[in-house]
Amino acid sequence: MDGDAPLEDLEDWQHVHNTIIPTHFLSLDDVRGRAGRHHLELAHVGGVLVGNSTVRPPEDDTATATVIARVLDGHRRQGFGEELYARGLERARELGARVIETVVLESNTDGLRFALKHGFVEIERYLLDGDTIPWIDLRLA
Repeated sequence: MDGDAPLEDLEDWQHVHNTIIPTHFLSLDDVRGRAGRHHLELAHVGGVLVGNSTVRPPEDDTATATVIARVLDGHRRQGFGEELYARGLERARELGARVIETVVLESNTDGLRFALKHGFVEIERYLLDGDTIPWIDLRLA
């Protein structure tokens, strides 16, 4: 999805993001901006929204991309995260990534467990200005 994606797609992506990361609310303009910089996807099953993903492409000499898969609560542990992650990983590698990272809000224990299960290791914890829940950066070992 790009910045010119249909409004419904942008709203769906926004809904998943804001539901899973309530401490970092994104407006539609924020989502549109991200869609112009990153590779965003939606996941639907039988017309039902189940999740989304983000691939932040490599931007410098590190060849590091960030892959984030998000699945709504009622659809977890059904393989949707696996599929979103695999697609994101493939896209990151197509874009030239040699290093893969992800980021998880500490309160998202399912997301953290998923990342660790897939071979990611923690590299940093931090608070953004005004936040009370830390973010965890992880790198694929």
